Amino acid sequence: MSGTASGESSFNPRLMAGIVVLGIIAFIALWALIALGPQMSSGNDGKGHALSKAAPGYAAIVDLVERAGASVEVRRSTKPYVYDDYEPLIVLTPTHQTRPEEIAELVAGAGGAPVLVVLPKWMAGRNRGTDTKPGWVSGGYPMRPPSKLLPADHFGKVEISADKAAAARAPAWLAGRDILLSLPANVQTIAGDELETLAAAPGGGAVLARAKSHDYYVLADPDLINNFAFATRDGARGAATLVDGIAEDADADGLAFDVTLNGLGGGRSLLRFAFVPPFIGITLCLIAAGLFALWQAWARFGPALKPQRAIPVSKAALIANSADLIKQAGRELEGAGDYVASLRAAIARRLHAPAGLDPAATDSWIDRHLPPDGNLFSALARRLPLARNNHEFLADAQALHDIRKDLIRDS
Repeated sequence: MSGTASGESSFNPRLMAGIVVLGIIAFIALWALIALGPQMSSGNDGKGHALSKAAPGYAAIVDLVERAGASVEVRRSTKPYVYDDYEPLIVLTPTHQTRPEEIAELVAGAGGAPVLVVLPKWMAGRNRGTDTKPGWVSGGYPMRPPSKLLPADHFGKVEISADKAAAARAPAWLAGRDILLSLPANVQTIAGDELETLAAAPGGGAVLARAKSHDYYVLADPDLINNFAFATRDGARGAATLVDGIAEDADADGLAFDVTLNGLGGGRSLLRFAFVPPFIGITLCLIAAGLFALWQAWARFGPALKPQRAIPVSKAALIANSADLIKQAGRELEGAGDYVASLRAAIARRLHAPAGLDPAATDSWIDRHLPPDGNLFSALARRLPLARNNHEFLADAQALHDIRKDLIRDS
């Protein structure tokens, strides 16, 4: 009645092996992406950092500096960078959620190099249903960052405010030259006792300031150098001039934009260390060992072993089991007489000894069939029951067995 063959099986070993291999590859890939995802990301997420092409980002100034032939890099690591003959201007672009400890760690890791901190200003995003390009934002509103954003150990106690004045122009004194800045409306400013004003807003407060004790610069309003400034030719020219003036004033050899504060860096973690040199070699060895273990479990060496009986069926097994029982009971020496009697009867029957002989006469009759220079059956038969230990018992029993084997020609 059934149309399917009874020998067919729904279990396909190759299919199961493929599923296991794909699962292992997917698992390794998942953890690798979790560990290295921030470093592999393009960064075009619409936020305010050097990889973003949205209005709050700084991809335009990075591209312009590169086209101008200057040295510029984007740093995705928090490890200290210290060079003997190269000292760039490190540009930090924190967010509203950045902690002052994170900025302090990067400033300390700069190794004395000049640092420019560009304060955040915009809370931008993408509205649903808007037709904007990937990475762009469709709307945003200005939001003043907290005054505790900057670490007090490096910049002192500061106050960040927003000037509601209209767009204006303000001079900045950098590297011994005047730079005219086009300030946006609602310009953001900063003030503090430990800061020196380099460019002031019309309503008071500094748009660009520098710490009095170190080459630590603060640009209070990011609209002077972000992508939004490149909407006009004058804005682009002013952004390039401002960045060049700050780098010249700090005597920097290039620019280094940090993106770790924006969640695009490779932080220190055991998971990340497993996929980067020098520990990537250990990870690959562990993966290879796991694959070899799976292969060994999958590919069986030789035919499948059938389960054996607990007690084999044979005369040898019966004899071996009986011997084990006697040995465990400690009765080896008590069977000497029975052993001699069994050998005597076997030899007499095989050699056709005369009927009616008693054991002593039978032993003498057997001795007459033995070589004159060998052991006598009668002597061994009397001595075996008198054995004092297993060693003596085994020696005499082996000698009797040899006599039996020589006389009746069997094993």
